[in-house]
Amino acid sequence: MLPLCMLTCLPLSAQQVTSPDGRYVMTIEGMSFSISFGGKTIVEKSQLGVNIDNRLFESALAVPRGIHENWCADLELKGEERTTVDTIWAPLYGENARIRDHYNQLVLHYEKGSNGQGTVADGYDKRKYYAMDIVVRAYDEGIAFRYHFPETANSLFLHITGERTTFHMPQGTMGWYEEWAQGPYTRRPLTTRETVDGTWYESERPLLLQLPTGEYVALLEAAMKDYARGKFRLKADNELQVAMYGCADIISPYHTPWRVVMAAERAVDLINHKELVLNLNAERKNADWSWVRPGKAFRSSKLTREGIMRSIDYCKDFGFDYVELDAGWYGPEGKVESDATTVAETRDFSMPDICAYAKSKGIGVWVYVNQRALFRQLDQLLPLYRQWGISGIKFGFVQIGSQQWSTWLHQAVEKCAEYGIMIDIHDEYRPTGLSRTYPHLLTQEGIRGNEEMPDADHNTLLPFTRYLCGPADYTLCYFNNRVKNTKGHQLAMAAVYYSPLQFYFWYDSPYVDKGEAELKFWKDCPTTFDESIALDGQPGEYIIQARRSGDTWFVGAMTNHEARTVSIATDFLPKGKYQVEIYNDDPSLGTRTNVKSSSIIVKAGKPIVLQLQPRGGAALRLVRIK
Repeated sequence: MLPLCMLTCLPLSAQQVTSPDGRYVMTIEGMSFSISFGGKTIVEKSQLGVNIDNRLFESALAVPRGIHENWCADLELKGEERTTVDTIWAPLYGENARIRDHYNQLVLHYEKGSNGQGTVADGYDKRKYYAMDIVVRAYDEGIAFRYHFPETANSLFLHITGERTTFHMPQGTMGWYEEWAQGPYTRRPLTTRETVDGTWYESERPLLLQLPTGEYVALLEAAMKDYARGKFRLKADNELQVAMYGCADIISPYHTPWRVVMAAERAVDLINHKELVLNLNAERKNADWSWVRPGKAFRSSKLTREGIMRSIDYCKDFGFDYVELDAGWYGPEGKVESDATTVAETRDFSMPDICAYAKSKGIGVWVYVNQRALFRQLDQLLPLYRQWGISGIKFGFVQIGSQQWSTWLHQAVEKCAEYGIMIDIHDEYRPTGLSRTYPHLLTQEGIRGNEEMPDADHNTLLPFTRYLCGPADYTLCYFNNRVKNTKGHQLAMAAVYYSPLQFYFWYDSPYVDKGEAELKFWKDCPTTFDESIALDGQPGEYIIQARRSGDTWFVGAMTNHEARTVSIATDFLPKGKYQVEIYNDDPSLGTRTNVKSSSIIVKAGKPIVLQLQPRGGAALRLVRIK
């Protein structure tokens, strides 16, 4: 950290913070802000602040009641602090082995004014209790800001009823609207009027926008741990407001989640800059994390002893790391009386027996547990599961959104670390970068994946939307006949879609493959990487993603419903020649999968040109020739 801090008293004038490369500038004046990128305004004058209703607290202190909902209206700027940070850190695992954390920070210190709010009553001076900071970080990758309530002598309680934060976008901005975490996307104008695609209510985060001048902007949330989840409501034409799920009760010192704005001329640069979300979260504890092991997983479709043992054998033969027992192993998941401490009486296996057999094959065991059981039994389950030898828990149907359930969920995550148990959170939960703090939180759903069998248009939009905030458990399918896209399209997902715990052959049975040559790509491609580069793409049209593990590169290319010629750049490769394995759709083959396997030699810098089939894709493995 570079010690460039200073504390000064400043007049009420506009304050600015600029990214290290000078491209981003956030200007704050009073309780409003604007953001420019590359000299262009990407967020016009918008609001800052929170709504607070502290009448109950104030009555208890016999303090005169004042303004509550527009609590920030009379805040006075008392000073500022500026800091520059430039460090490099190494995640336990990830899409990149090293991450740079480089930003300029501005902290603005506000206190309540004297218009009736600073009255001393019964020995309490409200000016000592009512203060708020606005913390802004300007990175080369984007702008992040949040509200901080500093520590006071009396641990101030605040009842936050909502945020006043808005994002006033330039007229003509379009957004990819998604109403719930596993919902479809529609591209809509930011208008309150009824459109062909429907009215804009509240959209999920991340929210991808395209400005009329062509630039792409993403609005995200980071470090949402014990607060209410925020979505984006259309307050007025072209004006989005952070819509909290509900109220939040806090005690100072406290900081709210980060509101994040990223921009790019090329949409793929949003993908290349998404580790900003991780940087905005706290570091992991200095502890033994050797038990956290990302890997490949296979779900046992039959919850019988024979079926599970066969699945374990298949995991060993194919090269998977984990077998997962999904809903039903301990009884009906939706019933309160179901007991997750024991296998259901109707099942013919015991969990210690399953774990012992899996261990003998070098395979770990994951189990699905519904939140009904987790909420009631977590303190019983964790020591028992450790005794059995369970590797991880897939949390099912978690409640999300409210401060109560957000806090409960992340406390449950913390508890799992105490027992060496990894986590995959399913259903509507979306990450905000907390896997940096809790690396045993390997992945989560919060995505319209292969459980819903989406089309190729949706799949080629996901890297620019859902995957900006973190890994997703898409549950990759291959042979299932409900898949709408080609085998090449599905194959490429291993490189395009990042998930440290990656499920393969969802809905399929053990030994469903018949030695298809292209499945070597799934066997070879790891689930974590040393370097990742999004090479090219357009939201909802196509994506080309490259990832390196050691000296080997893996590339996935996916297109939407249209056939497409893609040119895969190789100028990112170190100089030399490379042996390239290519797996691409070829309908003329007339085989079970219609995927052609071929091999070429390419010199670094020379593009690889491929023809992609409608709803298709290609997977490539590149190894340098020594």
